[in-house]
Amino acid sequence: MNNHSTTIEENKKSLNFIELMIEKDLAEGVDGGRVQTRFPPEPNGYLHIGHAKAICLDFGIARKYNGTCNLRFDDTNPIKEDVEYVDSIMEDIQWLGFQWDNLYYASDYFPQLYDFAVTLIKTGHAYIDEQSSEEIATQKGTPTQPGIDSPYRNRPIAESLDIFHRMNQGEFSEGSYTLRAKMDMSSPNMHFRDPIIYRIIYTPHHRTGTEWKVYPMYDFAHGQSDYFEGVTHSLCTLEFEVHRPVYDYYIDLLKGNGDYRPRQTEFNRLSLTYTVMSKRKLLELVKNNWVTGWDDPRMPTLCGLRRRGYTPSSIRAFVDRIGYTKYDGTIDMALLEHSVREDLNATARRVAAVIHPVKLIITNYPEGLSEMMVSVNNPENPDEGTHEIAFSRELYIEKDDFMEEAPKNYYRLTVGQEVRLRCAYIIKCTGFKKNDEGEVIEVHAEYDPQTKSGMPDSGRKVKGTIHWVSVAHALPAEVRLYDRLFSDENPLEQKEKSLLELLNPDSLKIITNCFVEKDLSTAKPFDHFQFQRIGYFNLDPDSKDGKLIFNRTVSLKDTGKKQL
Repeated sequence: MNNHSTTIEENKKSLNFIELMIEKDLAEGVDGGRVQTRFPPEPNGYLHIGHAKAICLDFGIARKYNGTCNLRFDDTNPIKEDVEYVDSIMEDIQWLGFQWDNLYYASDYFPQLYDFAVTLIKTGHAYIDEQSSEEIATQKGTPTQPGIDSPYRNRPIAESLDIFHRMNQGEFSEGSYTLRAKMDMSSPNMHFRDPIIYRIIYTPHHRTGTEWKVYPMYDFAHGQSDYFEGVTHSLCTLEFEVHRPVYDYYIDLLKGNGDYRPRQTEFNRLSLTYTVMSKRKLLELVKNNWVTGWDDPRMPTLCGLRRRGYTPSSIRAFVDRIGYTKYDGTIDMALLEHSVREDLNATARRVAAVIHPVKLIITNYPEGLSEMMVSVNNPENPDEGTHEIAFSRELYIEKDDFMEEAPKNYYRLTVGQEVRLRCAYIIKCTGFKKNDEGEVIEVHAEYDPQTKSGMPDSGRKVKGTIHWVSVAHALPAEVRLYDRLFSDENPLEQKEKSLLELLNPDSLKIITNCFVEKDLSTAKPFDHFQFQRIGYFNLDPDSKDGKLIFNRTVSLKDTGKKQL
C-alpha cells in the first residue's frame, strides 16, 4: 500500500460512523450528492451542554461537507413554549460559534401539515378518536401485549373529516377529540399503535396567535418538516431510534414515488456526572429558586456555563473528545473541566488576587514608597506581553501562605524562612501579630533590595514563591466559588431521594473580603483570568462600578476532590 492510500485509510479510521455514512452517500450521489442537516430545538427551555453536542454535530457536518444546516424551532406545543426561549436558543448557538443558513419554524408548515392530515383521513390512514387520553393509553396495550382497536377506528371518512375541520374551528373542548393515524395496533413497537397526530389546544401560539385550534404532535410534524425543507440527514439522539419507523412511515405516504427522502440516524446523547439534563428537572430547580435562574453558573445550560467562564472553544473541544457512537454512557464531569482548564491555560491573562487576605508588612521597605513591577500576562503566549503591578510596604497575601508552626516541607512563610514575592523581591519572615481571638492579622518580613525580579542572579535560591497585592492599590472584590450542583455522581439514579435532597450544600461559597490588583478595574463581564496559584475566574455581569464580582470557572488542577 502506498503512502497516499495509507493516509486515506487513516483518515477513514478517524471518522465517526455518521461521517462514514455521509461520505458513502456522497460517493453514491444520494439525494443529488448534497448534505443538508437541521438543528430542531423545542422552544420550551434553555439549551444545555447536551444540546451543544447535537449543535456541534448538525452544524459541524454541514460545515465539513460544504452543506447546509438550518435552525428550525419545533414549536408545536404552545402550552410550554415562549419567545424568551427562542431568543436564548439563537444567542447560545451563535455564542457556541455556529450560524444557521436558514431560520424556520414548524409553525411555518402548519398549513401543509394540516393538508397532509386531511389527505391521510381521505385515504383511510387516519381517523378521529373521542376516547380520553387514559382510555387510549390503556387500549394501546403493553410491549408484550397487543393493543385493542379503538371503537372509532372505522369511523366513516366523511365523519372524521367533518369533525377534524370543526376541531380547528374551535367547536370542541380540549381533550374531547384527537386525530390518530391508522397503523398497526399489534405492532411490537408501541409508537406504531395508532399514534395521535393532532390534538386540540386553545393556548395562543407565540407566532400564530389563535389562528390554529389543533396542533400536530412531534412525531407527525418532525419528519414532514424535514421533507419540506429538503433535509438529507436527520440526526437525532438514541431515544428517537424507536420512533424511526413512524418517521419513515409518514415520509413514505408524503413523498409518494419521489426519489428524495430525508433519513433519520441516531447517535448517543450526552450524560454527565454530578448533573441532570432533563428540562423538566432543570425547570424544577429554577422554579423552586434552588438556583438563581437558567444562567446560574452551576447549571449545565449553555448560558450558565458561559456565566461560569466556560468558553465556546472549550465546549467544542469537549464534544470532539467524547465523540459520537451508538451506545449511551455517562461522561465524567472532570473531562469537561479538563477541556476548559486546558483552553484557559493557553488564553487566560494571569493576574494577582488574594481571596483570604492577611496583611504582610515589609518593615525595612520605605514608608510611602511604591514601585511598579512587571507581570507577565500569559507565560504560555509571550506575544501577549506584560503589565505593571504596584508594590508597596504593606501587602495582602493569602492566609494559608503563613504558618506559625510549619512542617518540614512547608516552603512558604514562617518565622526565619525566606520566600520570593512573585515578580518582586525575596523576603524573610521576622514575626507576626495576633488579635485577641488568637488569629494572625499581620505578618512581618524584611526584603532584600538586591533580589528584585529581573536583576542579575544573586545566587540566592528559595523554594517558595507566593503572590500578593498592594494594600494601597488593591481593589475590593467578591469571589464566588462554585462547585458541582449535586453531591451524588449520578443524581437521577437515586430514586428514593428528592431533587432537593441531592443538591450539594457547598455548591456555592461567596467570599466578600477579597482583593485584586488594580489592573482589573478595566475588566468587562465574561472576561477570563487566571488568579495566580488559585484558579480560573471570569467577571460576572452582576459586577458594577466599585463592586467587582468574580466566578470561579475551575481550579488550576484536577485534584480529584471537590473544589471548595
